[in-house]
Amino acid sequence: MVLKRLHIIYTGSVQGVGFRYMARSIAQGLGLAGWVRNVPDGSVEIVAEGDEKVLRELMSSIKHEMNYTHFKAQVSWEPGTGEFKIFEVKY
Repeated sequence: MVLKRLHIIYTGSVQGVGFRYMARSIAQGLGLAGWVRNVPDGSVEIVAEGDEKVLRELMSSIKHEMNYTHFKAQVSWEPGTGEFKIFEVKY
């Protein structure tokens, strides 16, 4: 497996709707490592590492789970670093 890093900034109606905890639950279920956090500007940021196919499944699952919420995702890909051991909510 080639370790990839996915960096996503979600904007729109993403705070106050359980977005971080839903994202953490999905990421943990997929065996990914990284974090999710609220950003002061109202967006939510995710950094996750794992196999690219599984990271794409994370994005798809979030879109499916939050289908009632209007949001946009700014996605970037980088090589993974292996620095994360778990997936957590950052405060």
